[in-house]
Amino acid sequence: MSDKDTLAVYAKAAGDYADRFARIEDADVDQFSDLTAFFDLLPDNGLVLDLGCGPGQWAAKIREAGYRVEGMDASLEMAVLAKDRFNLDVIVGTFEDLKAEGQYDGIWANFSLLHAPKAEMPEHLARIFRALKPSGAFHIGTKLGEGEDRDHLGRFYSYYQAEELTALLEDAGFTVVRKRTGSAVGLAGSKDSFVILTAHG
Repeated sequence: MSDKDTLAVYAKAAGDYADRFARIEDADVDQFSDLTAFFDLLPDNGLVLDLGCGPGQWAAKIREAGYRVEGMDASLEMAVLAKDRFNLDVIVGTFEDLKAEGQYDGIWANFSLLHAPKAEMPEHLARIFRALKPSGAFHIGTKLGEGEDRDHLGRFYSYYQAEELTALLEDAGFTVVRKRTGSAVGLAGSKDSFVILTAHG
């Protein structure tokens, strides 16, 4: 994700975002079930990349579960927060900077790839597939909807229907094993519908 306006929003609101969303203990049961479904596809002590890790709350929870974890985020401000709050070393880079091949047992992309233009999603998914070991686990969350738009904060979003996102993953070589839909209130204050898919290579 390299959209300048989106990055500017996260740079300005990084602290507020972390204060509001970095407490996994406040997550609902369904969010923990997303982690469980992901963990079920991982080997013991597997290496996980949190792609678009933000302030690091999910990476920290993955690490607490006994997995090795790396974080990557395009926002320097978020990377600093992840280090300060969770002692996570985060690579500052965009989705295009993911160059690994067969390195990770799992990649967790929780509401990060939705900031990429839809035309770029096949390329990003192909890059993720290459970065995973054979049968590697993949978690992705996006907002439900159609097309592309910006929220009132100025952040760029791509919206997907569940079937559309499933087809994109399958075209990239993934097998989707779980789908969950729901709604939640985000940084912009609106209650938005979302879809989460769990898959493996």
